[in-house]
Amino acid sequence: MSPPTSADFRTRLQDWLPRLVLAPSFATTLIFVYGFILFTVLLSFTGSKMLPNWSFIGLDNYVRLFKLQHWHIALKNIAVFASLYIVICTAIGLALAIFLDQKIRGEGMLRPIYLYPMALSFIVTGTAWKWFLDPGIGLEHVMHLWGWESFSFGWIKNSNMAIYCIVIAAVWQTSGFVMAMFLAGLRGIDNEILKAAQIDGASNWQLYRRIVIPLLRPAFLSAFVILSHLAIKSYDLVVALTGGGPGRATEMPATFMYSYTFTRNQMGVGAASAVIMLMTIAAIMVPYLYAELREKR
Repeated sequence: MSPPTSADFRTRLQDWLPRLVLAPSFATTLIFVYGFILFTVLLSFTGSKMLPNWSFIGLDNYVRLFKLQHWHIALKNIAVFASLYIVICTAIGLALAIFLDQKIRGEGMLRPIYLYPMALSFIVTGTAWKWFLDPGIGLEHVMHLWGWESFSFGWIKNSNMAIYCIVIAAVWQTSGFVMAMFLAGLRGIDNEILKAAQIDGASNWQLYRRIVIPLLRPAFLSAFVILSHLAIKSYDLVVALTGGGPGRATEMPATFMYSYTFTRNQMGVGAASAVIMLMTIAAIMVPYLYAELREKR
């Protein structure tokens, strides 16, 4: 057998180099993402309080979790927030995409304006909207200075309306991103199909209802998955905007998990709530990934 040549060594190096480069990132992800997910799942079955305690207690933490009124409040709030957030974001994003798809003048300037909020962190968005909605220094105060003394907008201080302030801020930040997804879908539609429908006498309403909207199904599905994921793990926006208040009016599963784990020293219950959130996200993501893989096959 002849000794390996420099060409063989170079070929082997080219084959292994990508693996060597990706190995640290893969190991880090494996440990600090999936490793800690497994660690959280294990904690949810233990009697952990302030520190991990490996005494196995079965499903007691889950039973206790669903008996807590605070958890039911958080579930109710996330249901209201997620449903409004997803529907409004999708509607606004689709409307903006259709508007920009008309080849209007200034499209190149409008696209970055709509997308700009997504470049901000949720902490910045929450803080900015907190100032804007604060009756003492925000919109209501400005209206009073302008002479409109009867104007009142104190939703952020109202326990019945505060959840809608979070919806407003979240929709403002994410609508531009959804618009970009729909705009990409619209630009990918074959113009020949649309021209054929117009020749057959289809109106613009029929064109969008029977051809364009059905062809945007992948964009709708992607938007739903991404928005659902953002809604379920919403923490920083809530903390910056309302802090979960007034009272517990804007308590979310993510803020509940943090408070029970790090403030109330109920690590087992907090881990159980985190596992419930993970299962909810998995219930959304797994069918989506399965559909994508099946479509590629």
